[in-house]
Amino acid sequence: MHTNRQLFLEHVAQTSDTPLMLEMERAEGVYMYDKDHKPYIDLISGIGVSGVGHRNPEVIKAIHEQTDKYLHLMVYGEFVQSPQVKLAKALSDTLPDSLNAVYFLNSGSEAVEGALKLAKRYTGRQNLVSFVNAYHGSSHGALSVTGSEDLKRPFRPLLPGISHIPYGSFSQLDAIDEQTAAVIIETVQGEAGVITTTGDFLQTLAKRCKEVGALLILDEIQTGYGRTGKFWGFEHYGIVPDIIVSAKGMGGGMPIGAFISSQEIMGVLKNDPVLGHISTFGGHPVSAAASLATLNYILDNNLISSVEAKAMLFREKLVHPKILGIRNKGLLMAAQFESYEVVKPIIDKAIELGVLTDWFLFCDNAMRIAPPLIITEEEITKACELILEAIDRV
Repeated sequence: MHTNRQLFLEHVAQTSDTPLMLEMERAEGVYMYDKDHKPYIDLISGIGVSGVGHRNPEVIKAIHEQTDKYLHLMVYGEFVQSPQVKLAKALSDTLPDSLNAVYFLNSGSEAVEGALKLAKRYTGRQNLVSFVNAYHGSSHGALSVTGSEDLKRPFRPLLPGISHIPYGSFSQLDAIDEQTAAVIIETVQGEAGVITTTGDFLQTLAKRCKEVGALLILDEIQTGYGRTGKFWGFEHYGIVPDIIVSAKGMGGGMPIGAFISSQEIMGVLKNDPVLGHISTFGGHPVSAAASLATLNYILDNNLISSVEAKAMLFREKLVHPKILGIRNKGLLMAAQFESYEVVKPIIDKAIELGVLTDWFLFCDNAMRIAPPLIITEEEITKACELILEAIDRV
């Protein structure tokens, strides 16, 4: 009889030669439990997904209630489905008035694809501007605007007409011109290792887009749903995008994504051609119900108000000569080490001790810390103690 580990290696498509190979049997709150019942503190929230904790009771309740009513009925946009309608209204209520039309999809990559198509269709232009070390997903369009040649080289040719400029560079904003359909930017660069820019830069960028008629797309896939200490990351910077992209923490553990714009801009997908963007499973009713429960849980329990204090506690506790610094925007954090060769054994030892962390795609000498927003002070203290123990034991 083959074990699950053997079947995993034999039949599940692999993404690296060194998968973690942890076999989890259940999860609750900030903890995951393996088949031997060993607990692990999840400090990365399934890569930004489980912001309200694993199996949040309100999310589970919403899922159960919806499964008792119906699952998939019809492709996105044809039937009036209560979970979608309620979620779209609730999302619109968290956003500026101009962002009032929501297109639901299944993931962040899909949402980016939709946003890029929308910008090209609305402006009638083909060129796109993105940023060095940006990460927007792995599908062809999303990969095209991702800012790492190492990820893209084996899959070329990708979309033409794409320019990448340094994140935060005022001097290269003239790359955005009258042929630019859209600029896509992460409000905080996630896979670059939690790189922030200034409100002045983002405001200047938004102004440049308006001057030349390009749309501004903000990728809030990692920064949305409270992660940075605001419901949306862009609220820190005094700007309003033309299109926003969301996913990850949006679903409370269920797969869902969305791109959001104005009714005027979104309206171009209805004609020439009709059904300009189509999704079979986008806004699946169970995922939409889970997402609405997630949104309400964050707001009803005022989780966002404690984000900064929890981030500060991590900064206070994670003090060690090998930690060269900590970057953060709320509970999206990167603890910097000298090199990948230093941090990777520490990450491995932390997992062995019962704390799950990770590194970043474009910053492999930093430790990712992005726990569920519900994490308590006691859990933060315990996690930090185990990380420091891991550093000392490597």
